[in-house]
Amino acid sequence: MSPHLWGSFTWLYICIVAFTVGGLIVASERWHGSFTGDSDMSKPQASHSRPTPRVGGLAVLAGTLAGLLVLGPSNMTLTWLWPVLFIAAMPVFVAGLLEDITKDVGSGKRLMAAFLSAAIAWWLLGGVSRVGLGWADWILSFWPISLFFTMIAVGGCTHALNIVDGMNGLAGMIATLMAISLALVALQVQDIPIFLIAAALASATLGFLVWNFPFGRVFLGDGGAYFLGFMLAELAVQLVVRNPSVSPFYALAVLFYPVFETLFSIWRRRFKRGVPVDQPDALHLHQLVFRRLVRVTFSRDGRHAVPALCNAMASPYLWVLALIGLVPATIFWDNAWALCASLVVFVWVYIWLYSRLVSWRGPSWLLLPSLGRHSHRK
Repeated sequence: MSPHLWGSFTWLYICIVAFTVGGLIVASERWHGSFTGDSDMSKPQASHSRPTPRVGGLAVLAGTLAGLLVLGPSNMTLTWLWPVLFIAAMPVFVAGLLEDITKDVGSGKRLMAAFLSAAIAWWLLGGVSRVGLGWADWILSFWPISLFFTMIAVGGCTHALNIVDGMNGLAGMIATLMAISLALVALQVQDIPIFLIAAALASATLGFLVWNFPFGRVFLGDGGAYFLGFMLAELAVQLVVRNPSVSPFYALAVLFYPVFETLFSIWRRRFKRGVPVDQPDALHLHQLVFRRLVRVTFSRDGRHAVPALCNAMASPYLWVLALIGLVPATIFWDNAWALCASLVVFVWVYIWLYSRLVSWRGPSWLLLPSLGRHSHRK
């Protein structure tokens, strides 16, 4: 592969394309805002104070597409791999984008679209065929089982990233960190097509984040979250399928934060609160961090009384939490035991932090440094 593919200009070009499309969305808001804007601030999961366009996923899609169009001709495998991934991603991306515009595509329909995208990818590229356990690998050798498992795994991971899309810069940066991890592991095993697609995703998302973090001028939206979630899940699956040296547990570890957030939310709603699992609430970890570590530092009067940057201040807490799992996953990508240990550590930290915050016992050392002691005295 020619050296220019590694050059910083390629990744800067992708960032610029995504940044430009995001800027066009912001500049033209007066014409499309009534359709694309998230104007319902009464939703329990809402944490913004002004209507904001929800179609930032178009910027991520455009940046990634532009980059791969440039990179593709230099790599024959990439030339056919990325169009297949984009084709497979279209059902769930379109379903999410329609929800962003019409606000009338329910979570069940979007989840079905995610399963459809996963099934298309399985048909065109193959799917999960090994998980590192002999008996399970034997079961997965039967194609109906592999198809079903791949649909659940990829579709579930796709849906999971949308669950953590609740603060400025949260889902976008989490997706960027995951894509960087995938790119680094792909580079170590010399899987250049996976490396280039993952790096293009990371670069495009960074270009979008300029508009999303910290001021939230445009949101990733369901279309963007589902597109990123699907691409990351499929890249993780394909990295394991194409490279036997990569542990199947790496695919789980790299996506574990949104996956565990989703599973924990299902358990919390179904067994702790006794409400439908698809009923939105304001008890996700990122929402507790916002209300009980960030907002309380400034005001106890409600979200409209705090500075505009307050929303964004919650996201770095979750970036660090995600890195607790991502860093060891990226280092020990071929060691199943180390990967499992990192998952256990992540689960322990998550549950510890959640239990402290939900009972209003947030550690004082996690409060913002400038006002932490003042808030603690109160």
